[in-house]
Order: sequence, then C-alpha cells, then structure tokens
Amino acid sequence: MIEPMRKEYASLRRRPFLAPVWLLGLAALIAVGVAGWAVLADSTTLVVVTRHAEKTADAIPDPPLAPAGVERAARLAGILGAGRHGLAIDAVFVTQWRRTGATAAPLVAKLGVPVIEVKDDDIAGLRARILGEYRGRRVLVIAHSDTVGDIVAALAKGGDVPAIGEVGYGQAFVVAIPRFSRPTVLELALP
Repeated sequence: MIEPMRKEYASLRRRPFLAPVWLLGLAALIAVGVAGWAVLADSTTLVVVTRHAEKTADAIPDPPLAPAGVERAARLAGILGAGRHGLAIDAVFVTQWRRTGATAAPLVAKLGVPVIEVKDDDIAGLRARILGEYRGRRVLVIAHSDTVGDIVAALAKGGDVPAIGEVGYGQAFVVAIPRFSRPTVLELALP
C-alpha cells in the first residue's frame, strides 16, 4: 500500500515542476506567432488624391476636359506612370463625372490598371474600398475641388486639409496609411 502511494506522490512532485516549462514554451510559441503576423500584416497604403484636370467652360452639366486639361492628364500619366512594375499605381478611383475618367485615361492606358468608379459623395465607401481591397498598395483618387479635402481628411482620420480653390488643378495630396500607426499627409504641387 505504501509503494503505490509513493509512486503517485513522485508523479505529483514532477508535474508542478514541468508545468511552468510547458506554459513558458506555449507562451513563447504564441508570442512568435503574433509577432510574425504583425510583421506580415504591417503594410502601408499610399493614396494620391488630386482634382481632375481643367474642364471646358461649357454650360453643360458634365463638361469634357479643355486642351490644357488634356495636357495636364498626360503630364500626370508621365509622373505617376513612371514607376517600374510593382512600384507604380495599382488602381485608379474616379467619380461618375466624365472629367475624372478623362483625367485618368492616359495613366490607365499606360499602366493597364483598373478604373473603379465611385459616387462623388460616397467618401466613406471610397475609404472602405481602398482599405479593404487595396490595403498595402498604391492608388490614385481623382476627385473634385469640393471633395478632395474631405477625402484626404477621411483617409487621414481628421486633421486640417486646406481647401482647393476653383483653379487649383495642380494640387495633390499623398496619404500614407500604415496599419498600426497614424496616417500622414504630404501636399504636392504637380506641374
């Protein structure tokens, strides 16, 4: 009777000694897994937001681009389309108005990237699509003078963004949106 009790006592003495070792190993394995996920998931989304190029002064609801606007769209394609494969714009978001699509056309033709049309007043939907479908990639948003500031503010989670005037065609903003940190904004003056 004493011998079985002695064996049981010996096994009980070993269990408490090995339990912390197993728990420490399990915690280390979980920590390595979480750290690996964080490194792989840490991606920064770059969004270039600009206004469409110059439009004609026609009194129609959806005017086409003026000759100066066609030239500006070609310059934009030269600037943003110069990246090597894998380092260029991955998608272009435009509104339902003809002038935004015409501004994007030379770049889209050069890169062969998708053009995604969104409603000009659906800024929350635009943000959700960019961060949902293009997380960690580079996108261009071509909008309007009255929405560029709101789009940049929504992507940057607030902050003061200067308004674009009615003649501010060369103004652009680059919003860097990291997964685990605060977004930052860079303002550019495009030729």
